[in-house]
Amino acid sequence: METYGKILLVAMPAFLLLVLLEKWYGWYKGRDTVRQNDMISSLSSGVTNVTKDVLGLGIAIISYQWLVSKIALVHIETSWVVYLIAFISLDFAGYWVHRLSHEYNLFWNNHIIHHSSEEFNLACALRQSISLVVNVFALFLLPAALLGVPASVIALVAPLHLFAQFWYHTQHVRTMGFLEKIIVTPSHHRVHHAINPEYLDKNYGQIFIFWDKLFGTFQPEQPSIPAVYGVTRPVQTWNPIKINFMHLWLLIKDAWHTQSALDKFRIWFMPLGWRPPDVAAKYPVYKISDVYHFEKYDPKISKGVIIWSWMQMFVMLLLVSYLFGNIAAIGSPGIFWYGAFVFLSIYAYTELLDKNKYAFGWELLKNIFGFYLIWQNKGWFGIDLMVPYASWVLIFYWGLSSVVVTYSCIKRAAV
Repeated sequence: METYGKILLVAMPAFLLLVLLEKWYGWYKGRDTVRQNDMISSLSSGVTNVTKDVLGLGIAIISYQWLVSKIALVHIETSWVVYLIAFISLDFAGYWVHRLSHEYNLFWNNHIIHHSSEEFNLACALRQSISLVVNVFALFLLPAALLGVPASVIALVAPLHLFAQFWYHTQHVRTMGFLEKIIVTPSHHRVHHAINPEYLDKNYGQIFIFWDKLFGTFQPEQPSIPAVYGVTRPVQTWNPIKINFMHLWLLIKDAWHTQSALDKFRIWFMPLGWRPPDVAAKYPVYKISDVYHFEKYDPKISKGVIIWSWMQMFVMLLLVSYLFGNIAAIGSPGIFWYGAFVFLSIYAYTELLDKNKYAFGWELLKNIFGFYLIWQNKGWFGIDLMVPYASWVLIFYWGLSSVVVTYSCIKRAAV
């Protein structure tokens, strides 16, 4: 946890800088692909994901270390070959887990967040899941386990493999020549994120594109078919925590409502989008029928709310950075209370972006929780030792935030 947190202290600013650079480049070229509210939602989603990972909030159904100890046929000595095998094995496993996420109802809930943006840009690459509680990824690392690749090597290579998937989420790179035949490029991944019928469920590869060609899921981008992004059942919210669990909630409701005992069970393992016939008829769900003619989610909000939301996110990023840099000093259970505050913060300010009339309630709840944590810990988890009076600054800021958000909601309701 602590090592990964230190890595993220470098990675987070780098990703933020690249996202802002793409925004500037799009503006400079007259082809801006990054809406501000969408970007705030994407960046916030990325923070929820890394916070969950750093805090270790997940359970592997089977650990890779256990798998190696039971089935390894050989043990390759540590060298560059081991790291290469680990990288290729991770990519093979990534392809199949990715494909499962698109093909079955149960697994889609872990992946919907990544496709929820109706834009395609570097920021949307940061939309990663917090709903993946039970992880089956290790099951697909059988090739690495059979070759005895150490768990420590997998742990080192895995973040690099994940970070290497960031760059190709852009519309500003068209094609890349011979590299199109080897690695996943922006062109390949635009196809994957598209909801055009011609592009659905294609190009699952994460680093290497040859898995798709080998297993029959490859589709090149067609100049005559411009990609349209999002999901066919639009999420209609900027709140990444809501998005993470909305498909699961739909499955739970459908399993409850259906009169068929068989359907209550099999709905979880049916192909993505399948619903019990009796439920689909009685409780229809909106689905985009014409991908070229639908209105993107874009509630009209003032520039003031946008600026305030950026400020809220910036403060949250500073607090998250402090958490990642001081995990050992804060200790348990403090880090989990801290994580809960981060999640509640993101929930609150994205509700304001959604123009939710109860956004002020979430903001007040978040701030009261923050006050309580300062009182309980006699300061904000030792931050005053690093920055004198920082806890008092936070108290003032949260008090101001309560007033600003409540005023914004009252003003909107009066219009």
